[in-house]
Amino acid sequence: MALTLGAIILNVPKTGPAAEFWSQALGFTPQAGNHDFLIPPSSARPTRLHLDETDRTHLDLWVDKETSTLQGEVDRLISLGAEHVEDWTYPPDADFVVLKSPDGTIFCLID
Repeated sequence: MALTLGAIILNVPKTGPAAEFWSQALGFTPQAGNHDFLIPPSSARPTRLHLDETDRTHLDLWVDKETSTLQGEVDRLISLGAEHVEDWTYPPDADFVVLKSPDGTIFCLID
């Protein structure tokens, strides 16, 4: 295979504050020489590409059940400045929570 998924690009109003939030949220470190590129920890799982005909573009963040809980991660990310997306319609058996970063980027935490 000649191609690999190299990066996911998030359009943000200001890269500095976004880099601070996502670094703390995901444990990524800024790339030397370009703090707009965030490098995952070596222990990070590979990223899947999920195709969907009805949903908007967003990140799905999976909770590591061995080290945390869905509510624990929601609380941690809210303490970093994330907010609940209040007008999201959840299915009855939802195993996820929809949040937005301080700059409004929508993402899901999946249990």
